[in-house]
Order: sequence, then structure tokens, then C-alpha cells
Amino acid sequence: MSGSGGAVDAPDTMAVSAIGRASGGTGGRPPGRLLRLARPLLNALVTLAVIIGLWWAFVAAFNLDPLIAKTPADVWSYLIHGANAGSGAQSVWGGLGRTLFDAVLGFVGGLFAAVVVALSFVLSRLVAGMLLPLAVLVRSVPLVAMTPVLTLVFGRGILATTVISGIVVFFPALVTMTFGLRSASRQSADLVRAYGGGTLAVARKVMLPSALPALFASARIAVPGAVIGAMLAEWLATGQGMGYGMLQDANSFNYVDIWASVALLTGVSVLLYNVIAIAESAVLARFSLRGAA
Repeated sequence: MSGSGGAVDAPDTMAVSAIGRASGGTGGRPPGRLLRLARPLLNALVTLAVIIGLWWAFVAAFNLDPLIAKTPADVWSYLIHGANAGSGAQSVWGGLGRTLFDAVLGFVGGLFAAVVVALSFVLSRLVAGMLLPLAVLVRSVPLVAMTPVLTLVFGRGILATTVISGIVVFFPALVTMTFGLRSASRQSADLVRAYGGGTLAVARKVMLPSALPALFASARIAVPGAVIGAMLAEWLATGQGMGYGMLQDANSFNYVDIWASVALLTGVSVLLYNVIAIAESAVLARFSLRGAA
């Protein structure tokens, strides 16, 4: 052992090594950057191709009325050529920007809250005993029923949208993060304590690095949840974005607008999911490389 500097570095090395094993690192050479980038993009293209194929087959198989059921070609023509011609497709593109902004706020807020609460659950049984029943109670109430109350408390602005969207993200991420934090290496935690580290040091040097795979898994799950939560908030609270626009389209029988909105949101959700997968591959590969070194 070398002095205080070595005493501080050793737990970090152990924690990083644990992460390398948890993320599949075997001490070998990590995948190249191009491979890490290409694989999620290929997954996104395959997913979109399957969705479009099933969509087309569904419309054709049931011989649905063209006035109501729109094919991918109809939606593509409406979104591309309709927007250029100044038609109602412009409202779809404009609503998409607002909905994505609302979803990002809910995504970040819900995921951050889930990490903080999960960490408090793992570090303190008292906190877990106090907050866990409350979390279960809130989760058991349908969000549609809670929205009017949340609107009364937080208003009809961006705060209400963030809270409603964040709630959808929060609970699945809380479960995943709690499991990830509790799966940290006991040997690494004991080593940090042996070098004089306290509870916060164990959380920072062992638990949080070990929970990185769980964090990214939570983020991937949270992407569609954040979009759904944002649309629900727009529909029931703010009266803006694609959520409210689709409600108006249903009342006015503007079916092509509805199909276009659904197609855009689906495509964006698949894209964002795979963007997070790219970030996950890069981060975990970096930790694996450090652990191997």
C-alpha cells in the first residue's frame, strides 16, 4: 500500500472492475465505435420496417375504409407534401416539437427522482419504510384520475406537464434502479469501508457505478413512458402539443392527422430508444476498458 493516495484509488479500481464484469466485460478488447453505433441504428431500422410492414398488412387484410384507415404511403405523403403545401400537417410537426419538449422534461425529472429515491431506499431502511407504502399508494391510482388533482396543485403550465410525465417515468425506473443499487459488490463496499469510507463513499464509489446498467435500462424504458405522459398531460391539462391536437382531430374526424401523429411519435420513440442504447454501449465499454486496464 502506498499512503493515502493509494488508499483512495483502490476502492475506485475495484468498483470499476465490478462494473466491467456486470456489463459483460471479460478483459478482452471492447467493440469498436462503428460497431457500437451501427448495431442500435440497425435495430431501429429493423423495428421501423417491421412496424410499417405490420401496419400495411393490417390495413390490407381487414380491407378497412380508406376514409378512416391510412396506409404508410398516405401518411408519408401527408407529412412531406402536405407540410410543404401549407396544409394541416404543419400543426402535426409543430405539435411534435412541443410534445418532445414536454417529454424531455418529464424524462429527466422522473429519472432523476427515481435515482435519488432508490438510493435513499438502499441506504436507509427507515426512509424505505416511510416512502415505499406512499409510492405503492400513488402507483395504484390511475394517472387519468390523478391528473385533475395534479392540475389543481401545479396549474396548467409546464410544471404540471413535467410532473405528470415524470410520474409515468418514475415508478418503473425506481424498481430497476433499486435492484441495480442492491446488486453492488459487497466485497467492494467492504473494501471502501476498510479504507475509512462512509455510507456516501460506498454509494459514490460502488453502488452508483454498479447501477449504471440499471440506469440505462431505466432510461430506455422511460422513453416511451415520457412521451405517453407528456401527451396525457397535454390532453387533460395544458391544451397544447400533439396530445391535445389528436383530441381535436378525433372530434373533427381528421383521421389522417391522427395517423400521422401516431406514426411520428412511434418513429421518434424508436429513434430515442436506440440513441440511449448507443450511449449505453459507449459508457459501459469505457468502464470495461478501464477495468481491464
